[in-house]
This record gives sequence, C-alpha cells and structure tokens, in this order.
Amino acid sequence: MSYRTLVIEDEAPAYRRLSGLLAQRHPELQVVDVLDTIEGSVRWMEENPAPKLIFSDIQLSDGLSFEIYRRVPPPCPVIFTTAYDEYMLEAFRANGIDYLLKPIEEEDLARSVAKFHALTRQPAEASSAPDMERLLAAFEKSTRHYRERFLVKLGTKLLPVNISECAYFLHVEGATVLNTSAGKQHLLDQPLDELEGQLDPTIFFRLNRQCIAHVRSIAMVHQHFNGKLKVVLQPAASEEVMVSREKARAFKTWLDGGR
Repeated sequence: MSYRTLVIEDEAPAYRRLSGLLAQRHPELQVVDVLDTIEGSVRWMEENPAPKLIFSDIQLSDGLSFEIYRRVPPPCPVIFTTAYDEYMLEAFRANGIDYLLKPIEEEDLARSVAKFHALTRQPAEASSAPDMERLLAAFEKSTRHYRERFLVKLGTKLLPVNISECAYFLHVEGATVLNTSAGKQHLLDQPLDELEGQLDPTIFFRLNRQCIAHVRSIAMVHQHFNGKLKVVLQPAASEEVMVSREKARAFKTWLDGGR
C-alpha cells in the first residue's frame, strides 16, 4: 500500500536528504509535492486531496509552519523537521505528532515512519491529526526567553545582577526585594505577579504570594501541620516561608526535577 505524502520544506539540501531516505528505505511513502511557503501550502491543501502524511519544517522563509495548520486544520499526522534543540522533543511526540532533528538520521526517520504505520492501524475514528493548540502552547513554552539579568539601583549607580546571582524575590511591605546569593538586597519596580512570568519555571518556583525562589536557594524543607511545608532559604529570609497544602505536591514534584 502507498501513502500520499506531502513535504513542506524550504531548504533544498534538507529536502534532498529526506526524499533520498524515503525513496531508499520507505518507498511506500510517495511524495506527491514539495512546498516551501505558508501561502503555497495553504492553497495546496485547499485545492488537493488530503495527504496521508505530512513532513513539515517548522521555520519557513515566510514564517512558522504552524500558521498553515491554523488556517487549514491538518487532515493527517504531521512529522515536524527542524534544527531546534532536543529540549522540545517530547513536546512534539504526542497526538500523532513526531519531531525529527536536522540533519535527519536514518534510524530517527525509521522510528517516525513506524509510528505513522502504527497510527494507520488504529480505528478510523481514532484521531491521528495533531492537536495544534496544545502543540503551539508547548512550542511557545519551549522557546520562550526568560530574564537573564536585572538592572538595579545602588545609591547613584546602576548595577547589573545576573539571574544566576538571584536567590529569591520577596514581597515586603508593598515592594519587591531581590535577594542575592551573596546576601545583598535590591528593590525592584515590578510586582511578583509580573516577575513570575519572566523567570524560568524550571529553576524558579512561586512558593506563595510573597516569595519566588531559585532552586539553589532552598536549603531544607520541613513537613508542617495540615500538609503545609516550611521552606528554609539560603541566605536566610527575613520571615517564615510556607508552602500551602494545595501547592505542596507541585512544589515537591518541581524540587525533585519532575516539572
């Protein structure tokens, strides 16, 4: 059995490598067309029978290929090909989606094709097209740029403080205070709610309404009454830092590296 396969790729070397591997190792995947722009891809999918599989680069010359699937919902599984780093792999390997790093290796392609064949054996009503909203959320999270430093006032001077020097942020009497690993304190203009979205959630956690802490600043955690947790920070905080029972599980998962 042959499967109509569409390739969306704007780099000639990448297409040649992919098409060569498909012809040699997976001849059942018959490439019906190669497209290199968002507009051309949208037009093609509106005017042609739906393919059974799409290989799609993420970064095209006229934007991200996700725009194609916003305008024309993908009718089949999509295997994304891109040069983005491996941090994003698992975000794409779900809901009929797979993700190949360039340059594409034969064994990785074989794995993706095997996944496609497994999907085709599922009942017709089972969804194998990607959940684009979920994918976009994962992509945006994975590629988000977080704060790398803060510019703070020191008397009449301005001092850059790298994010690696930040131990935790406290809300104290209506102000946000940056506490450094060296025990220095600096006032910031931003409230914690705004600051939280600018910090990498893999290394910073919102312990409560008053505190966001770097993982390195957490010296110890004590079990407390009613499922709460008492957190000991380093350098020591000016007041007791508690994590509520509702947040305790998420905090422990994060601290254990599972977030």
